[in-house]
Amino acid sequence: MAAVEQARAEGDQAPGRIVSAFGVGMPRLLYGTAWKKERTAELVERALRAGFRGIDTACQPKHYYEPGVGAGIAAAFGAGLDRADIYLQTKFTPFKGQDPDNLPYDPDVSLGEQVRQSFAASRANRGTDYLDGLILHSPYPEDEDTLEVWRAMEELVDAGGVGQLGISNCYEPHRLETIHRRARIKPALIQNRFYAKTRYDREIRAFCAENGMLYQSFWTLTANGDVLAAPALVEIAERRERTPAQIFFRFLTQHDMVCLTGTASPEHMAQDLAIFDFRLDPTECAVVGALLGE
Repeated sequence: MAAVEQARAEGDQAPGRIVSAFGVGMPRLLYGTAWKKERTAELVERALRAGFRGIDTACQPKHYYEPGVGAGIAAAFGAGLDRADIYLQTKFTPFKGQDPDNLPYDPDVSLGEQVRQSFAASRANRGTDYLDGLILHSPYPEDEDTLEVWRAMEELVDAGGVGQLGISNCYEPHRLETIHRRARIKPALIQNRFYAKTRYDREIRAFCAENGMLYQSFWTLTANGDVLAAPALVEIAERRERTPAQIFFRFLTQHDMVCLTGTASPEHMAQDLAIFDFRLDPTECAVVGALLGE
């Protein structure tokens, strides 16, 4: 635990980086790779060359082209980056979230074997043996099925192929609490859509804070157009000569959230990474927090 605490302390001193309870460091901004299809390799390489050091993907051909992620990372390695420079996480996606005509595993085998087959397919796609994070893309309707998958994911950690585990698209606090209580290897993070419909996951984020979990947000800008257009936030952006998106991302990262962004624009990539060049003061944070009902 002393090594973990030291790693977390070092991460807290780096404004663009945070360290999980498992001692795994990750950037506070991750580059998301959903929906990029044949442009995935190009955009992943562009993001890494721009300065992103964290990549989020999934072994889900329906929405992600994971081989392109591997190709983009390999191209960045050729430009001087090493595997140790990059935080890489992927997801195991249950059958209901897959394209039944393009599956990365046999749907007729056990859930645990589906996890192992998906991990093997993902490893081939990525071209790397080690994953910093493996995320269950969504819980199953039945908790016992979720836990069966989780146990298989725990075995991958035991075997040294994965650094930490997480869950995504889990919006019911009691489901998260059940997984956390019954898991042998506790979830290090949750990745959810961050929007008003779920009251910005206040209860779940409180649980994360109490139990040493990190909260990752996706759909962060797309789902919050009203917040970004709010006069109070725009006024802060204009005064600081920043964009509203930069102010929003900076607020969230200052509150220990890890944000995903999937922009294809070089300009927006540079703007996103530049949020660590400044820090919002308590009054500004209070203004943005009020827009989220905090």
